[in-house]
Amino acid sequence: MENQRRRRRGRTTLLIAAAAVLGVVAGTATGYAVQADREPTPLPLLAQPGLTYPAKSLPKGKEAEPLPAKEDTRSRTNGDLRKLLIAKPPGAKARVNDEWLPFDEYASDFVEPDSMFEDLLKDEFRRAACLLWTQGENRTVDIKLVQFRASYRLGAANHAEGQQAYMPDDHKFSAGNEGDPLPGSGNGRYYLYKPERKAGYLPLHHARALAYRGDVMVDIHIFDAKPISKKDIRTLAERQLERL
Repeated sequence: MENQRRRRRGRTTLLIAAAAVLGVVAGTATGYAVQADREPTPLPLLAQPGLTYPAKSLPKGKEAEPLPAKEDTRSRTNGDLRKLLIAKPPGAKARVNDEWLPFDEYASDFVEPDSMFEDLLKDEFRRAACLLWTQGENRTVDIKLVQFRASYRLGAANHAEGQQAYMPDDHKFSAGNEGDPLPGSGNGRYYLYKPERKAGYLPLHHARALAYRGDVMVDIHIFDAKPISKKDIRTLAERQLERL
């Protein structure tokens, strides 16, 4: 019955439980003793199918050719990451010219730098390179390449998708929309933010592109007092992905 009190477990129950455990132990020990006195049973022969690799090394001159650099993305990204940043356009003025971006400085760019610091460590952050230029009267372009160590965690994908996940939110630091897919990337998207307007200041227009290729995440920002076209941010992102 549901209202009946549950009985407490007394010494009798414990003794029964102890006897059951001893019985199991004794039975197991007896089994081991019997097995030890028996002759070992030979194992059946293992099946031995033909090996899939050559029994002998290939003759000299017939070895497989290494992948060319344009097909071996790992050989490109293992070099100087700064050299994979696109060049600034003619007439633009470099504010930061193909430089390494320290880990702590990169994490401090986010709203919650402490949390981002931990996330980047978990995803095995390796290094980051940046390029920053000004163009025209008020346009600023900021490009970052963030590289992670090759591991099962897929750090570049995690970081890029984590940033993309909050972009549709209605928040000061979000675009407030789903963005548009970046052609040819398979995973990239680009966004136009709602312009920020404040009395006494020029309006601030913002566009962003996020994508990843292999172990490198691409993060591009454009800021301008004038409206930014989708073509502007898309073209920059496409050029940068081609470099990777």
